[in-house]
Amino acid sequence: MRILVVDDDRAVRESLRRSLSFNGYTVDLAVDGLDALEKVTAARPDALVLDVMMPRLDGLEVCRRLRSTGDDLPILVLTARDSVSERVAGLDAGADDYLPKPFALEELLARLRALLRRRTPDPGEASEAMVFADLSLDPVTREVSRGERGISLTRTEFSLLEMLMANPRRVLTRGRILEEVWGYDFPTSGNALEVYIGYLRRKTEADGEERLIHTVRGVGYVLRETPP
Repeated sequence: MRILVVDDDRAVRESLRRSLSFNGYTVDLAVDGLDALEKVTAARPDALVLDVMMPRLDGLEVCRRLRSTGDDLPILVLTARDSVSERVAGLDAGADDYLPKPFALEELLARLRALLRRRTPDPGEASEAMVFADLSLDPVTREVSRGERGISLTRTEFSLLEMLMANPRRVLTRGRILEEVWGYDFPTSGNALEVYIGYLRRKTEADGEERLIHTVRGVGYVLRETPP
């Protein structure tokens, strides 16, 4: 697995390079956002570990530029700030996960493994589209549509919708969704799940379609035709 580490602090870059290499990853380094975009094109990584505060082009703008082209490269954002607003800003920009500094290496590795587990399935795998009402999702081709309208989703949005569609009309708790979609014990006090539910609703209801993803207050979410 190839990981691109992007940080303007040389000490941080080298520390992550050594640690990730020791754990079996091939590591490329970039010093800022523009350098990162060039290296993503030159040697496609399997995931991106990206600092936020950098010269020339910051990490959030790198996320936005990649996502604006439909690129679903897994992105783990690193930042010295740990406020809710900063976390939401990272997710809004298109990051898949957010890790505040300082962090334990074990946590970074766990989050990276979780992102890599959500890679595209084997294209040789048989395709069985999931359908609920007029919403369809193909786990192999990763195509999503509402009626005749195609919907473009990020990697995390796709994983979240896939889980909901695999459990139609079943109420899924926040804890279960966070564990299965993010793949580790995501802080339950954060609002990453709510942010992504909002993204899915906007995209699946963009043409005024009826809402299918409903909130069950105090519990979690459910995919169904009518509110619970």
